[in-house]
Amino acid sequence: MPSFTYKAVNKQGVVSQGELDAADRSDAIRILDKKGLQPINLKESTGAAVKQKSPAKSPANQPKPIPRSGGKTTDAKAADNTASTGLLKMKKADVVMFTEELSDMLGGGLQLEPALLAMENRQELGNLKSVAQRIRQDVRDGMNFSTALRRTSSSFDQLYCSLAAAGEASGALDTILRRQAHYLKTLQELQSKFVLALIYPSFLALSCVGVGILLVTTLIPQLTSLIQSTPGAKVPLGAQILISLTDFLKNWWHVISLILVAAAIFFKAWKDNPDNRFAWDGMKLRIPLFGQLISSRFYVQFLETMANLAANGLPILRALELSRDATGNLVMRQHLDGVISQVGDGRSITKALTRSGAFPPLLIDMVAVGEQTGKIDISLRRAAERYDREMGKSISRLMALITPVILIIMALLIGSMMYLIFTSIFQTISGLNGK
Repeated sequence: MPSFTYKAVNKQGVVSQGELDAADRSDAIRILDKKGLQPINLKESTGAAVKQKSPAKSPANQPKPIPRSGGKTTDAKAADNTASTGLLKMKKADVVMFTEELSDMLGGGLQLEPALLAMENRQELGNLKSVAQRIRQDVRDGMNFSTALRRTSSSFDQLYCSLAAAGEASGALDTILRRQAHYLKTLQELQSKFVLALIYPSFLALSCVGVGILLVTTLIPQLTSLIQSTPGAKVPLGAQILISLTDFLKNWWHVISLILVAAAIFFKAWKDNPDNRFAWDGMKLRIPLFGQLISSRFYVQFLETMANLAANGLPILRALELSRDATGNLVMRQHLDGVISQVGDGRSITKALTRSGAFPPLLIDMVAVGEQTGKIDISLRRAAERYDREMGKSISRLMALITPVILIIMALLIGSMMYLIFTSIFQTISGLNGK
């Protein structure tokens, strides 16, 4: 009987590996299902296949069997096929739509393959039809849903695929996908708040730069021509400063541009260097005003992720690991590594968060209430909602502060230039009248 090696996840989300004997792949899947395991990877053992084909006693001079198709196994062919087709790229909005559509169909009573077929046949889904088609083909060939997601698109990250595997194992895939869709929409709204918070200040800054360029390139040269064309007129000090500044920018603008571009390229190269990423992530957290906003965003994402995972039945330790993997800031990820290590040693999550020193007391208190009541997912979600409101207030305060600061800078720059221009004009006129 053939032997199969497997990697599977149980109802608690714990991944295990092993080997079993089964008549074929379908029989192996049924055996794992009876054990409460959902396979992530299942393939026939190579040693067992050779043993099955070889006789008990073979002569020493018996020729070795020549494999067909250039010696490639079925798994190798499948890997080559996947490599040739490539991973599909999806926008975040497409991932949310796919998740919502599939959860609605599964919640309506459809099985996984018919639900994917229905999505494949719908005209308004656009590029999602190709995603649904490829996933359905893999599922029809006996592959579990979470593995099919990984093979189809890199837009389904580790957190998404792990939740899908847990949903398959617990039989609540529709509920988990619905929660995941809500979680993804929450993150989208979070990013939208950041973008909207920076639109108006950016517009003011660009307006300030545009007005400055207009003054330097148009008005000041005209003022210079006017003063120089006036017989006997003496160029005032203010006009001399403006003229010198204008001449400097005209003569050296290309050098200044090259220096700015080179500085931007150097900074980007330094920032993108993996050796400097930890330092850059730490600097972002220390930026005045913006650092607090980045920290609040991390708290909201961490709490939302933990609440989503805990509600889906994953153990706290596994939920912490997936939350860490979903965290982009390396400094915060290092703090989560410490929390995971302490929880793995048997400490409660409340004590681990306290010892890390990276989480505010209010967040820890709300998590402690969840641990004491046994409803940690509800407490985490309430904490996420609270910090989301706090982050909204922080964004409003930041907007209220940035706007007048930029306006003051604009007033100082443009006002100073206009003052020098009008002073030069009045001094020139006064000099002419005195003569």
